[in-house]
Amino acid sequence: MRIGELAERAGTTTRTLRYYESRGLLHARRAENGYRTYDEGDLRLIEQIRTLQDFGFDLEETRPFVDCLRAGHPAGDACPASLAVYRRKLDELDSLIDQLKSIRAEVGAQLTRAELEASAGLPGGPEPRCELSREDEG
Repeated sequence: MRIGELAERAGTTTRTLRYYESRGLLHARRAENGYRTYDEGDLRLIEQIRTLQDFGFDLEETRPFVDCLRAGHPAGDACPASLAVYRRKLDELDSLIDQLKSIRAEVGAQLTRAELEASAGLPGGPEPRCELSREDEG
């Protein structure tokens, strides 16, 4: 298949496929007329890359999975290098989850404090404004 058909079937653009090619993730073959040609294996590579990117992997992190497929494995995550990338990504996600939990706890504490102050009706402050006016938007 030619690049336009591959892009359509993979749900991406020809520009993206050319970028993958420039990064060494996709290898086009050339027909006698000079057009790039691809096969079903190339479609599997693109689907693997796009799935991993949907999960938050950056393009370089997809390389071991692509290499694994190119080596003839039925799945891109059947190789030790791919498993190592999964492990690193899980560690990264766990760290982000911990950071978010910490931030959530801080925001929750601030909300509790603010609610207590608001319910105490502290005198001397300006009247609360609950609606935005046009003046607030500028």
